[in-house]
Amino acid sequence: MATALNIKRKNIDLPVDVLQKLSIMAAAQGKSLKKYIETVLISKANSVSVEVSENPSPSGDPWFDAPENMAELDEAIRQHKEGKTVSYTMEEISKMLGV
Repeated sequence: MATALNIKRKNIDLPVDVLQKLSIMAAAQGKSLKKYIETVLISKANSVSVEVSENPSPSGDPWFDAPENMAELDEAIRQHKEGKTVSYTMEEISKMLGV
């Protein structure tokens, strides 16, 4: 089980009827409500596989997996933050393109 060094406290709010049901389930297992909820949440978290992707695309677009594309994007973001970019409206773009 977890030690005092790697435990984080978190207050949660649950509806009264849910707490009543959880209390009954905890009593049936001979556990306190707190211990029962902790056990259920730890078990659930340990059964889920969590993958963190560096790819910022919600669809997982492989374009973002190419290091040269990400470097170019990072450079463009840096330039924008430094005020070295120009923004155009769609109307201005259409006018420049003659469409």
